Amino acid sequence: MKFVSFKVEDKETFGVEMDGRLLDLAGVHDLPRDLLKGIEDGEDFLKDVTAVLKEHAGTLRSFAHDEVKWLSPIPKAKRNIMCVGKNYRDHAIEMGGEQDIPKDIMMFTKATNTVIGHGETVLHHDDITEELDYEGELAVIIGKKGRGISPEDAMKYVFGYSILNDITARDLQKKHGQFFIGKSLDTTCPMGPYLVTKDEVGDPHNLSIETKVNGEIRQSSNTGEMIFSIPTIISTLSKGMTLEPGDIIATGTPSGVGKGFMPPRFLNKGDLVEIEIASLGILTNPLQA
Repeated sequence: MKFVSFKVEDKETFGVEMDGRLLDLAGVHDLPRDLLKGIEDGEDFLKDVTAVLKEHAGTLRSFAHDEVKWLSPIPKAKRNIMCVGKNYRDHAIEMGGEQDIPKDIMMFTKATNTVIGHGETVLHHDDITEELDYEGELAVIIGKKGRGISPEDAMKYVFGYSILNDITARDLQKKHGQFFIGKSLDTTCPMGPYLVTKDEVGDPHNLSIETKVNGEIRQSSNTGEMIFSIPTIISTLSKGMTLEPGDIIATGTPSGVGKGFMPPRFLNKGDLVEIEIASLGILTNPLQA
């Protein structure tokens, strides 16, 4: 299923895309009011949604894509977004060299205030940064609580996947040493348009990923190029730390970021960023004009 969260008639709701339209499911036939609660309910939620769609799809309120304001699939993240750094060999090299290829997983987080949805405007923050950059990434959404998860069992804890743009102020990242400030400016975590359940995605380690800026391809790769696989990431994170339903893990970006060009090609006001991942749609966000 392709889950969506959106705002219509000044009300936040969620649903699924079916036949090109967005079906409103919030509170229908005892379904929860938001998608995060559904994720927390786990397999029972998916069974209930399947039953509702089978029996009542024709009577549900539905909307065209342009009739709603798209939100991030999880509009209010429970915790900071967990991010894997330098998880593609070619990206590690473009950011420094062979010596920058990590031997162990490199983790950082983005604050929850960064999250916006498909179509929403990214603030340029030109009063504090001159090096705003894009990073197209596959996002993993955890569906079950767990700690000390083995790599063999890790995929059982995945609810689904989405597209995430880990927008970064490179100069702030360098200035402060740690990544948090440079990664946590308001609106710098576009996510969506969908949260696609894992059964519809197939092998998450064989998905094409492409980022365009103003129609020009900047990043083109495949998730199979990740250094650390999704089971390895989940297992490593869960050693001593409990993962919760609704946790968001960004799995890293391939080469082609603005900083990797000579000279660098950072985002400018009015730019349009599009990130496409196979099976997950296209996440599109304009920069503040």
